[in-house]
Parts: sequence; structure tokens; C-alpha cells
Amino acid sequence: MGDYYRQPVVFLFDNPNLGINLANVFLVTVSMAIVFLVLFFMSRTIKMYPTGAQNALEYLIQFIKNVISSTMDWKQGKHFVILGISIILYVFVSNMMGIPFEMAATTEEGYKYVWWKSPTSEPILTLSLAAMVIVMTHIYGIKLKGPKEYGKDYFRPVFFLFPFKIIEDFSNTLTLGMRLYGNVYAKEVLMVMLVGLGTSGILWGIFAFAPMVVWQVFGTFIGALQAFIFCMLTMVYMSHKVNEEH
Repeated sequence: MGDYYRQPVVFLFDNPNLGINLANVFLVTVSMAIVFLVLFFMSRTIKMYPTGAQNALEYLIQFIKNVISSTMDWKQGKHFVILGISIILYVFVSNMMGIPFEMAATTEEGYKYVWWKSPTSEPILTLSLAAMVIVMTHIYGIKLKGPKEYGKDYFRPVFFLFPFKIIEDFSNTLTLGMRLYGNVYAKEVLMVMLVGLGTSGILWGIFAFAPMVVWQVFGTFIGALQAFIFCMLTMVYMSHKVNEEH
């Protein structure tokens, strides 16, 4: 896309190191609002025998419980049900936002500010989310095992593994964030290319229509799969910190 696209960034106190991407703030807020509203309306009326939206929500809760149970003992895993639901829904919604369309505003200079796309196609957002997950694994590790016992884990089974475990924390953050970013960004770039091809002429539009539909379906699959992978890896990393036998 090159220099044709620009990011709508404002700088606090005219400091170039304190830039805020307004599009990212807007998209993250919309994603959170969608997740909140979906969960609110799905759980608004609780019945003894669930139907409809409540039934779907209970299936989701059971799915997350199964994910957690596959990675750690339920004694520790019961603390992370809400975390798992929040992560899988937020990442899924964020991945889906760029599927149906993207919106961009064109300036007088001919540059485009993209205001609507998948927020997870931005590395700063995926890496921030990954960093939050890794920080939470440390917090819960200390909370559930105690600072002393948790600190000993870095020297088990042998003391010289300590620097490698520090490196592991950084590599987990990087791989968790970049995996999500890479898949979603590739999906969006190819979609932009197909749309550009389809709008270049009537004939090209006819030929590009079927690939665009197919890629949207495949993009939906990619978005759902990456949400599951992110949630699963979150629980795997969490289990490494809270399991007693670790």
C-alpha cells in the first residue's frame, strides 16, 4: 500500500514520541463495545432451561472450560474462565471487523486515512495484547503460588536455565502477538488487492467477484482459528506459571 496510506495520528504536547493513532483507539473501543453488548444481551434473561442466545453462551462457556481443562488442573483453571471468554470474543470480533468492508477517508493531498479495518492487523495492538497476557501469567503465578515458590520455578529443574526462561517470556510475547498480526494483516492485504482489481474495470470486477467471496469466507475461517489459537496459547502460558508440578 506504500505511502498512499497514512495513519491518523495526533501527538500529545507536540512530542513525536507520544503519538496516538485515533483509528486504533476508535476500532479497539468499537470491538470492546461489541463484545460487551453481545454478552449483555445473551445473558440478560437467565432461564433454568436455556434457549436461543443463552444456550449459545453456555456452549461458549463450556468450550472455554474444555480449553482450560486441556491445559491445566481445574483447581487453578477455574480462575480463568472469564479471561478465556473475553479473549476469544475480543480477538474474534477484532478479526472479523475487516471482513465485510473497510472505510478510508481521502485527504486533499490524495492520501487515505483508514478508519475501519481489523484492529488486529496492527502489530502494536497484537503485541500489546500479547504483552498483557504474559504480564497476567506472572501476576496469577505469584498470586496462586506465592512470590517465593514462583521465583524458584525460574531455577527448576536446574539453575542455569534461568536466562533461558527469561528469554522464553520475551519470545512468547513476540510470537503470540506477531502470529495474530501476520495472519490478519495478510488477510486484509489480499482483500485490498482483490478489491482494487475488481474496481479497476467492469471485466476485472466480474473476474474478481468470485475470488473476493471465497477469500471473505476463508478470512472468516482464519479469524475464528486465530482467535481460538490465541485463547489456547494464553491458557498454555498461564498453565506454565500456575501449575504446581511445573
